[in-house]
Order: sequence, then structure tokens, then C-alpha cells
Amino acid sequence: MSDPGTEHQGASCMSLVLAYVRTRKGIILAAEIAFCIVILICYAASRYPGYLGLAITELIFCLIIFFIYALKYDQQFAVIHWGWTDFIRAAIGSGLLIILSLVCLIRGSDGPGIAGSVFGLLAGILFGYDAFITFPPLRKTHTQAATESPDNI
Repeated sequence: MSDPGTEHQGASCMSLVLAYVRTRKGIILAAEIAFCIVILICYAASRYPGYLGLAITELIFCLIIFFIYALKYDQQFAVIHWGWTDFIRAAIGSGLLIILSLVCLIRGSDGPGIAGSVFGLLAGILFGYDAFITFPPLRKTHTQAATESPDNI
């Protein structure tokens, strides 16, 4: 998620994106985008291009979340809880990429399909790591309830 302490009121779009890419979340999202592009290229070169849908969908979702966080729209649009949105995107993307990659590997398609499956497994692990680091800040700490009655009886 974007860092709330670093406000850039007059910064350009490119400087905001470059500053965000230097953060841990920015590096992970940029790597997810790169993996999705590589998977897209591999599955497009395969004899079975039916696996392109998931790569395209995840690429679009990653780009949207990347630019929302980079341009600090997550702080302007408080109607949507961006942390949970990002967690659900990463968790579902991880599961679907791992399942699709295993299906394609078991099916034993051609070389580009297998390469796309290997990159898909790596991307699934990266998406899982993204979900793993996104979840702890979302949990609310539970305060212990009082054990005494209000009348002090």
C-alpha cells in the first residue's frame, strides 16, 4: 500500500510512479506485472492459446492496483478498502495461477506452454507472497474486554 507519510502534492505522474517502484510493494507489483507479460507471451506462442485469459486478467488487475497505489488514489477514494481489495486479488491470482500452471504442465503441451507454466508457478508463488505480506496490516488488534461488571459487584 502507499505510504501515507509521503505526500507529493505537486509531483508529476512519472515521479510518483518511480518513487513507488522503489518501495517493497512497488517492486512486488512490478515483478507481478513482468511475470504476467512473460506468461502472456509464452501462452500466446503456444499451440493452445486458451490459457491467455488468466494472464491477461491478472495483468490488468496488477496494472490497476499498481497505478492506484503509485498515484495515491487509494488515499483519495476511501469508499473502497484498497488493502482488502489487493489481498483478495493476490490470493485469488495465486490460487488460479498455480492451478492453471499445474494443469498445463500435466497436460504436457508444447515448449512455450511448458515455459509459461513454469513462469506461472513462479508468479503464483509471488502472488502468494504478496497476499502474505498484505494480510498482517489488515488484521485489527483485539482489545481484551473488561471482566468486571459496570456496577462493580
